[in-house]
Amino acid sequence: MANLVTINPNAKNHWQDWLKTFVLLGMGIYFVVLILSGDLANYINLRFAWLTYLGAAIFWLLGLWSAYRSFIAQSSTVLHGTNHTPLTWGAISVVAIPLILATAIPSQPLTADAISGGVSFEPIGGVSAEASYTIPPLERNVLDWLREFNRAENPATLDGLPVDVIAFVYREPSMTDTQFMAARFTLSCCVADAFAIGMPVEYTNASNLADGIWVRVQGTLEAGEFDGEFMPIVRPNSVEEVETPETPYLYS
Repeated sequence: MANLVTINPNAKNHWQDWLKTFVLLGMGIYFVVLILSGDLANYINLRFAWLTYLGAAIFWLLGLWSAYRSFIAQSSTVLHGTNHTPLTWGAISVVAIPLILATAIPSQPLTADAISGGVSFEPIGGVSAEASYTIPPLERNVLDWLREFNRAENPATLDGLPVDVIAFVYREPSMTDTQFMAARFTLSCCVADAFAIGMPVEYTNASNLADGIWVRVQGTLEAGEFDGEFMPIVRPNSVEEVETPETPYLYS
């Protein structure tokens, strides 16, 4: 008697298995693109980049295993149907929605538009008065300077020190036409804990600078009143628009 062969009755659900496969491999590909393009720096503190490498590897392994299982299930024939639980849309969306959003929205770092609640003049965690600070002034970034501001008992003791920082332009309604903040975001882990900080700048042509553009500010410090507080203020010799830095965040 000829063997009775039936197609797996769950074959109608194979398209869901393949969808899961494509989503898992899609996330793996997206992580690889972030790593190779350098856009990873727009999302996380780069000292945690190894987690992204691990995540990419896991998604690739899961995707390839899912592809193998889907291929075997679709091509096999069985004498009896096997139990098969179809993948729910909720399970698919857990990975699919972040992937769709990530690919639909261009990768870019946080800038002035992402600030809510203003910019802090204080560095994350501060710095003790006894701390030794050895970074030369012209090599200090915005976070380095705020730590130095926090350490100085009298802002005037920093008068005359040269400043050369790259930051984006940020303004608050209370600032005058000649004032802006040379701002940066600091990260501890990722953009979820991003914190905006900035150095006060007094510049005659500040009104010509669009909010959010990246600039290189070169000048000297001079203590004065800024937004109602007495603090070190950058008096620029030049403010030049520049490209977004490869590493847009400062790490606390």
